[in-house]
Amino acid sequence: MTDTLDPQFWDELYRRRQQLFSGRPNGALVDEAAALAPGRALDLGCGEGADARWLAERGWQVTAVDLAEVALQRAAAADHPAITWQRADLLSTPPPAASFALVSAQYFPIPRQLGPDPVRGLIEAVAPGGTLLVTAHDPADVPDGHDFDPHAFVQPAEIAELLEESWTVLVHERRERSAPTPDTPHVHDLVLRAQRA
Repeated sequence: MTDTLDPQFWDELYRRRQQLFSGRPNGALVDEAAALAPGRALDLGCGEGADARWLAERGWQVTAVDLAEVALQRAAAADHPAITWQRADLLSTPPPAASFALVSAQYFPIPRQLGPDPVRGLIEAVAPGGTLLVTAHDPADVPDGHDFDPHAFVQPAEIAELLEESWTVLVHERRERSAPTPDTPHVHDLVLRAQRA
């Protein structure tokens, strides 16, 4: 579990393949953000940059953040003037409050052992009128004895519980993945989309 907080772990993971992910934006982001008016977006755990590029092509000014230098170098190779690539640990140092019209966390692992403060920091980064979009793998898909324990990480339902009265939850559901990941048990997503007043 602590590996997810280690930049070296992520750099080594990306080095194993020339391209770790598909290069396509995540399905939940496309489904939930396509109709949003563009503004400033924060892409948490941006990886090789597919989500950030998709947002930028639709008029968003994107701050794309990851722990992995290898991933960021790959992402920046197809640079876009509307994207700022940033290596940072936003679970230790929260992003600036009330700064983003969209905070997108697509499969962004938040270890439960850190407590609620990192999640609150990400929630607070959403500007008034802005959107929080969180997508996670459904833990129910992971068989017993698998080397990954999804229950060690904060789930969208727990994030929803931290939202104050000024928030409206627009989507909170389990859905079938539009593009299941090969060689993994992940076939369903948990999606949370909420808007701040």
